[in-house]
Amino acid sequence: MNWALTADLLGTFFFAISGSLLAAQRGYDIVGSLLLGSLTGLGGGVIRDLIIGVPPTAFAEPVHLAAPVAAAVLVFFLAGGIERYSRPLLIFDAAGLALFCTTGTVKALEAGMNPVAGMLLGVTTGVGGGLLRDVVANRDPQLFNSSDLYAVPAFLGAAIVAVLWFTVLPNIATVLAAAIVVFVFRVLSLRFRWRIPHAQGQPRRGRASE
Repeated sequence: MNWALTADLLGTFFFAISGSLLAAQRGYDIVGSLLLGSLTGLGGGVIRDLIIGVPPTAFAEPVHLAAPVAAAVLVFFLAGGIERYSRPLLIFDAAGLALFCTTGTVKALEAGMNPVAGMLLGVTTGVGGGLLRDVVANRDPQLFNSSDLYAVPAFLGAAIVAVLWFTVLPNIATVLAAAIVVFVFRVLSLRFRWRIPHAQGQPRRGRASE
């Protein structure tokens, strides 16, 4: 198993966990948990592959379907002790965001996209699954929460990978380092409630409901 596939499977698993946790908070059954976890874990990659113009990896390599199944089963047996808390959902979401925005950028650049397009597609890969998750679960999308930094860490990670692409060929070490930067940035932004400044006089919305 190569490093890109490993990172992709981990990202799918982490995002699927966040989707299954949200399903548990919403009171969905195991089928709903599996579907929401699959949508979260696979959605960003499917969007990326459709834009690139290749068969979605999630369907071309069925091993990707194992990650949402494992996540749904894990949450099904453990959710009784964690579903009341939003922190696990946010932590797994941050891990999925970190891995997907970096590996998504690599795949876009490998497909021949220019650095700017590759970076944007990496961000799309990172935020796509979470956006679909929140919309389907009837929750205000975290992406559009004006009191939260969600896309900014993804842009940072994608930019790091795009720069590395033209300096040293990305490998497991460099992509993992970029993902760690994104993850730490995202967690710190949640901890200290960093936000982008609003236009003067613009009212601030509260944090999205969990």
